Amino acid sequence: MEEGFFGKTAARDAHGPVQMRKVIEPVSNVIGAIRLPGDKSISHRYAMLAALADGTSRLHNYSTGADCASTLACLRSLGATIEHDKTQHIVTIGGRAGHFAPPTEHLDCGNSGSTMRMLAGVLAAQPFECVLTGDASLTRRPMGRVVRPLRQMGARIETSDGERAPLRLHGGRLTGMEYRPEVASAQVKSAVLFAGLQAEGETIVEEPVRTRDHSELALRAFGARVERSRNRVSIQGGQKLHAVEALMPGDASSASFFFCAAAIFPESNLVVEGVLMNPTRASLLDVLSALGAKAKVLQLEEQNGELIGTVKVESGDLRGALVEGAQSAALIDELPVLAAIAPYTRDGIEVRDARELRVKESDRIALVAKNLRAMGAEVEEREDGFTVPGGQRLHGGEIDTAGDHRIAMAFTVAALRASGATTIDGAEAASVSFPEFYELLDLVVER
Repeated sequence: MEEGFFGKTAARDAHGPVQMRKVIEPVSNVIGAIRLPGDKSISHRYAMLAALADGTSRLHNYSTGADCASTLACLRSLGATIEHDKTQHIVTIGGRAGHFAPPTEHLDCGNSGSTMRMLAGVLAAQPFECVLTGDASLTRRPMGRVVRPLRQMGARIETSDGERAPLRLHGGRLTGMEYRPEVASAQVKSAVLFAGLQAEGETIVEEPVRTRDHSELALRAFGARVERSRNRVSIQGGQKLHAVEALMPGDASSASFFFCAAAIFPESNLVVEGVLMNPTRASLLDVLSALGAKAKVLQLEEQNGELIGTVKVESGDLRGALVEGAQSAALIDELPVLAAIAPYTRDGIEVRDARELRVKESDRIALVAKNLRAMGAEVEEREDGFTVPGGQRLHGGEIDTAGDHRIAMAFTVAALRASGATTIDGAEAASVSFPEFYELLDLVVER
């Protein structure tokens, strides 16, 4: 057992992989300034397109998360030349000019659904057979949403039980199409657009609600022409990509944990520098402002179509909020941490239209309810969301992360204002997206 940033950290082996238990003690305030690792969503996409492009790309502030490392490993297996300076967080990728090499072994996506779904779109047009697989958690997650449209474009894809991974792709000639997904998914849209880039004719995706547009902006940055009209996105096949030099903005989803931590302490004053401010990813600040927190953008600039800003968050008299419809889709990654701070609001937070949470790295609706109850809170769980009343006091408890990085970080935030110590079982899950989470949090909390 060794001393961690919040109490003690210990390894535990429960007849399986070693898990870390981190003890979180209450703190008195959140104050200071930090800069975050590169955005995970943008890092995935830039790495894939850089490998597909002609020339050598340099990606600065590339994500430090394990998921984005899985993407690099897969691209290396496909013949891309990759140098990763982990000290400077610079990734240099020698592109394949549209033609990957057949891999000699299965492509291991680890725990990364983003890697598997989007890379399926990239590889669907490549003239060879390959297999996309992952860890036990990833192979339980549904892949039908991405497999079905790729099959409609002409790809041959074999799946395992219930359209799950491993995915065996027999790549080849694709034909563009118009696709209307029933459920909004940025990963599915990206996979179809990446396949459409290599298909014959035009490919169109018309979403039920608009999702994050990082793929469209990244494709343009690499030289492709992408058209958008409201929720309708189109790309013409046969376009060539060129190498770029680009900075990955600070991760917006990672910032959400710090913003929410600042929101629940009356004397807080937190500044996050260089963070992604894409309108499809900045909805959390709108919700926090509606709750009563004070959020202010101190600086804003544009790079490769993406907005990057410096944001200051201070607390206020937190009221309540209803999150539903398109806002639930936009906030899907941030909903667990909003649930975790809901007891500290006056009127609580209700979330609807978020059934997608059931099929993430874990069943996040069930785990949110279970862990809030473990900390003494009342919560109503529904199939597509939950209601967490406000005005509740949380006490320390034992948190079950089920290996889910966002659950680990969300309930670390909840524990900061609880009475007594909270134990996070499986705290190492945070490294999937944010290895520096506990280290950076330690820099801005006061005890």
